[in-house]
Amino acid sequence: MSTTDGGGALSATPRKTFLGHPRGLVVLFLTEMWERFSYYGMRALLVLYLTQHFLFGPKEAQGIYAAYAALVYLMPVIGGMIADKYLGSRKAVIIGAVLLVAGHFMMAFEGTGGRENLTIGATTYELQVEGRDQNRAIFAVNGDERTQITITPEGISKVGAEPAAAMAADAAAPAVAPAAGGFPAFTATEGYKLETVRDLGFGEPVLFFALSLIIVGVGFLKANISTVVGALYEENDPRRDGGFTIFYVGINLGSVLATAACSYLGIKYGWAYGFGLAGIGMTLGLITFILGQSWLEGRGGPPQPEMLKTRKVFGLPFEAIFWIGGLVTVFPVWLLMQRHHIIETALPWLAGVIFASVVGYVLFKLRGSERTRMLVALTLIFFSVLFWALFEQAGSSLTLFADQSTAMPTWFNAPMTQMFNPGIIVIGGPIIAALWVWLGKRNMEPSTPVKFSFALVLVGAGFLLLTWASATQANVDFRVPLLFLFLTYFLHTMGELCLSPVGLSMITKLSVDRVVGLMMGVWFLSSSVAHIAAGFIAQATSTATVAGVVTSPELALQTYGSIFGTIGWTGVVVGVVLLVLSPLLKKGMAGVH
Repeated sequence: MSTTDGGGALSATPRKTFLGHPRGLVVLFLTEMWERFSYYGMRALLVLYLTQHFLFGPKEAQGIYAAYAALVYLMPVIGGMIADKYLGSRKAVIIGAVLLVAGHFMMAFEGTGGRENLTIGATTYELQVEGRDQNRAIFAVNGDERTQITITPEGISKVGAEPAAAMAADAAAPAVAPAAGGFPAFTATEGYKLETVRDLGFGEPVLFFALSLIIVGVGFLKANISTVVGALYEENDPRRDGGFTIFYVGINLGSVLATAACSYLGIKYGWAYGFGLAGIGMTLGLITFILGQSWLEGRGGPPQPEMLKTRKVFGLPFEAIFWIGGLVTVFPVWLLMQRHHIIETALPWLAGVIFASVVGYVLFKLRGSERTRMLVALTLIFFSVLFWALFEQAGSSLTLFADQSTAMPTWFNAPMTQMFNPGIIVIGGPIIAALWVWLGKRNMEPSTPVKFSFALVLVGAGFLLLTWASATQANVDFRVPLLFLFLTYFLHTMGELCLSPVGLSMITKLSVDRVVGLMMGVWFLSSSVAHIAAGFIAQATSTATVAGVVTSPELALQTYGSIFGTIGWTGVVVGVVLLVLSPLLKKGMAGVH
């Protein structure tokens, strides 16, 4: 074995190992575990934080989440290019980690969030909500008067008064029914007015700035830390696949720990505790990476280290320009996040133009097997967009479904349901990987197009299961048992294991060498567009809320069941279509499996 210096030159010094792998893998495993801890810990809480604390409606909150996730997948394309040409992967990871630490800790500054004012006649009440779990209670407050209320599509009732539905059904009932305690016993919908006021001066701008720091930080870190893993191994090193498997376990181990711990703290004690823990996790990742530099043995260094040391721009060291550039980039991202509709509108058009341009290049510039293989790659990228658009409901509509329409044990909460996916991967991933090897030895392993078709059918089947459960298994509170949400995540995760591990490999194998970087960019861009599409789907599941509490649990469950049924059948049908096309696509892959 040999090592490299900072510029990548080889030396003859024997390399130290840990459990048969380069020691640097330990550093990268722990760094990525803590980075994913911070990312998924924050993601588990984000949509609920937007709806409950800032009082965004579900549709608006899911639009913000979609724009955020889309940029998270788009920025690594730029970060990877900067690292490849100038910084090297290690330095890019450090810049990204610093920005992530700042962003995650900034998420802990809540401000005053949102406030809902209720006006009945000449009296205005402030609505206050106690709790963040499914047992949230709404109170109307006016001076020393504090009254617990319930809100339904028919109107607002004082807790303990005659049920609103019964009063609303009485044609003779007044729009406002008086009560001895001052607050009306029942107020019909047409008898009151609601006004939402958010913390536009501090809380909301800080929220979007924190998200922007995280977006840019992920852009520098996400693709580049994987590149450092690859750099630890020499070409054709048989340990490479095993090293990436260990690294992949780190990703999902961090996800499991984060969704459990951050969700518990955030819901039980307050949003700042959950987001603060995510920030602590990222800090541990940054410290681990910095202290473990010697174990990386110079791998992932800049392509031209002398240029970074000697080149100046405006009198500043060249490396400093990228630190400054990262901070400067946060501001346009911050402006875009506050106008997320621009992202939702512009990104699909941008992706469409780029995709059409690549297709044109393939059709008119390539010939023979090169053209055929590239067309297969583009076809599979196209199908992958639908898969990720359905799969990525996890951070938006499925989290709100867990909160609004799922019966939870007392020790569990809605954001904790996001630990199902990584937990199943940690347990089931090695089993599926071993299954592919077992089938491969018997010449029975499915081709990449067939695996993609399985993924689409499985993700669709997961939603169809929830549709059936919503129609037949709900209790009197219009909530379905948690088991069905777990089984949905199980089916979705099995689909992910059929598609995600082979996706990037497929791109590198099928792409023409001179455009493989461009195709990797198209792959990440397609994932970004998939999150925009996921946002549109999630927004369609939205129903009315007041102070973050859904007003009609029955309508919410019916809406989820209807939309999930539509996208479920879409996934299954498109998966079957891809399965039918798979022999043709396999033939076009020209021996690549």
